This record gives sequence, C-alpha cells and structure tokens, in this order.
Amino acid sequence: MKELGLGLLIIGLISLVLPLVNPNLHYVFLTWIDKGGPAVAWGIRGGITLLGLVLWLGFKNRD
Repeated sequence: MKELGLGLLIIGLISLVLPLVNPNLHYVFLTWIDKGGPAVAWGIRGGITLLGLVLWLGFKNRD
C-alpha cells in the first residue's frame, strides 16, 4: 500500500504542476479530468494527491 500511495502522490503532484507550467499541454491521461470543468478537475487532482499522501503516510512504517 505504501508503493500505491507513493505512486498516487507522484501522479497527483505531476497533474497539479503540469497545467501551471504549460496550460497548452494536453496529455492523454489528463484530458478526462478536464471534461468536468475546472473546479472538478482541480478537485480530482487534489483528491488523488491527498489520497496518495494519506496512503503513503499511513503505511510508511509498516513492513
């Protein structure tokens, strides 16, 4: 679960940064997020990032 959390955290952070760096970039794995509108897209990006952070921190010390 720690690896899944880290993966979601990284994907979430990338999806948060990409629109700010170059808003003209449209990646295949991010276009479905933008179909719901800007508020929904930022909510999904933030939710993925938050879920990844919670999973990573929650299972960080478990082996």
